[in-house]
Amino acid sequence: MFVASNCFGFLDSVRDGNRILDSSKFTIRDRSSTRTKQLHKVTSTYLMYSRLERGSNFLLSSRVVEKVNNVVLKQSAMANKKSKSTEDLPARLRLLNEAYDRCGMITSVYSNNFYLGTLLLNPERKRAIWAISFWCRRTDELVDGPNASNITRAALDRWEARLEDLFGGHPYDMFDAALSETVNKFPVDIQPFKDMIEGMRMDLGKSRYKNFDELYLYCYYVAGTVGLMSVPVMGFASESQAKTTSIYNAALALGIANQLTNILRDVGEDARRGRIYLPQDELAQAGLSDADIFKAKVTDKWRNFMKDQIKRARMIYDEAEKGVKELNETSRWPVMASLIVYRQILDKIEANDYNNFTKRAYVSKSKKLLALPISYAKSQGPQEPLLSFMS
Repeated sequence: MFVASNCFGFLDSVRDGNRILDSSKFTIRDRSSTRTKQLHKVTSTYLMYSRLERGSNFLLSSRVVEKVNNVVLKQSAMANKKSKSTEDLPARLRLLNEAYDRCGMITSVYSNNFYLGTLLLNPERKRAIWAISFWCRRTDELVDGPNASNITRAALDRWEARLEDLFGGHPYDMFDAALSETVNKFPVDIQPFKDMIEGMRMDLGKSRYKNFDELYLYCYYVAGTVGLMSVPVMGFASESQAKTTSIYNAALALGIANQLTNILRDVGEDARRGRIYLPQDELAQAGLSDADIFKAKVTDKWRNFMKDQIKRARMIYDEAEKGVKELNETSRWPVMASLIVYRQILDKIEANDYNNFTKRAYVSKSKKLLALPISYAKSQGPQEPLLSFMS
């Protein structure tokens, strides 16, 4: 059986050595106009889900907001770029089909909730999302997989160089080829992919986050980027009146919410690896410390702390949900289904009496199936106004 960790032969590869695919069959993209485009200056110092009662710690600094929104603006500027078509030779097409299928298979193993949503997409979009998801999985495995102890910043630098090559039409293996074809077909920018690698660099040397500012930036790197990667594949509703940047911000919110949910679900698992992905200042204000987390005991202080963390995640999901209805009509249902199922993990944490130390919160298969008609109805409802951070 194919195993994801077998894909990391790049550490032993020679840059100009043999490649599985002939790179001459891939079109090299001209991205110079995108790189030189002037970005608007961000004037807002808050994000949509920072708007809680005064005195909360849910505010973000202008530095973090500007850093992330610059990427949103750059990706949004590419939204109207037309897809390129390629003429596939039979042998290459067979190899690509196999690569896409394997990407889907690995996605189903490691991201089951997400994978179920992709099955509702049309074939072209489904394959493209699988290719993106699998690249993200490979990247994450570098620092969290079985070979993580051997990964250095230099190795991540080589992975980033390989990413640049596949964006330039020079894939190293069949899985790179699937992503290379995807970014050639859809107006996807390289920066969110580079930022995800930056998140892996953070994981190499950082195991604590002093405030939500730091945690938000980490969540953007490792998950918000996935939302930005996916929007060009999902497409926009022809009748949408929302600004492109607002739709991208909603996708960003979905990625952030999903990662916060992962963090809240995996507190015990992460602690056993010496990592605490919770704002240190908010823990202190709740009368908690790292020692309390390592004790793995549910107390009233912990319950109250978790209630606030879940409240914030739900606020972000609410804003993300508004953006779903601005997507292409064929993409709304799967995205909404994934959102609803993932949000239910928060319900399960509550049902477990906030014991995310020794109990894993998961959504049952029956609830996942029940979410399908609910998500369909929600995805077809009237569009709601989206916040714009660039106005």
